[in-house]
Amino acid sequence: MTNLKLPEDFETYPEARKNAFLKMKELKESGRRIVGVFCTYTPWELIEAADAAAVVLCGIGDDNIPIAETTCDGKKKMYELMSELKHCHIMQLPPGKTGRGALEFWKQEVISVKEDLEDFYHIRITDEQIRKAIHLRNRERKAVLDFFEIGRLKPTPITGYEINTVISSNEFTVDLEEKIKYLEHRTAELKELYEKEYKGKPSRPRVLITGCPTTGVIDKIVRQIEELGADVVGFENCCGPREKKDPIDETKDPITAIAEKYLRVNCSVMSPNPGRLEALDAQIDEYQVDGVVEVLLQACHTFAIESDAIRTFVTKEKGLPYIAINTDYSSGDQAQINTRLGAFIEMLG
Repeated sequence: MTNLKLPEDFETYPEARKNAFLKMKELKESGRRIVGVFCTYTPWELIEAADAAAVVLCGIGDDNIPIAETTCDGKKKMYELMSELKHCHIMQLPPGKTGRGALEFWKQEVISVKEDLEDFYHIRITDEQIRKAIHLRNRERKAVLDFFEIGRLKPTPITGYEINTVISSNEFTVDLEEKIKYLEHRTAELKELYEKEYKGKPSRPRVLITGCPTTGVIDKIVRQIEELGADVVGFENCCGPREKKDPIDETKDPITAIAEKYLRVNCSVMSPNPGRLEALDAQIDEYQVDGVVEVLLQACHTFAIESDAIRTFVTKEKGLPYIAINTDYSSGDQAQINTRLGAFIEMLG
């Protein structure tokens, strides 16, 4: 197996997650508004406009399992936790993003979040505050997207393991300006590293990961792929640029623009979901991919439903090797996964 080449300060990345919980505790005790977020569809801009700190509610279960994407027992714990919260707002998605009335329905759901934040915190959120939050979040999206796109370089100067870890760790950074500054600095470092040490050299097989979030299986799948001799160069999943590559239109009415943007997210909960195939098609070409690994986590049933269409598209339309890994957050199937991934990577040769 190949030992991964990671930056000297790599061990500090996961610490951002641990430190975030302590930071949140301090902020909460100081009177700062704190809002937990479970899904990509949540309009973070409204939380920012309410002068609240948003944090992804992961790592609140046993063994730091991301509750939002785990087993039925984990979801039971999630609902128990939610029942203990002072307040919980649930957004209802339309049955599809292109159906009659879908945008207007979703716009009303976005408005309901704004009104709920105002009622709960006894504040008024102005259009100017929302526009300012949109601008900040768009800057953050660009910084994240630029970091992801380092994987386009061939050979890649960064491991997929680092990409996945940095992105997941930075989701716990409350200060968006700090997050943007770090990502811009790291992106510039990697571009310089590519020019000095990687440009013109041979590339290992290049793998794109699609499907479910990989935050909870970074070591189990992403690290194993790279230690077995391939490079994970891109992510077409919830941990990837799916939501980041599409900024909010800053020229429109802010509520309408937010509703339009989040309704365009290519998530498998929407049917039909042709945007996912379009995004996958583009990433396969742009990242010069040699093979696709689809991660299917138990209880993420909508991705499992789409997997046959993804397999057909990758193998028939793009002519590339494809493998689906059905797994969970336990380690019981690690040996089996290693065997399957090893055989798959040999095919990429």
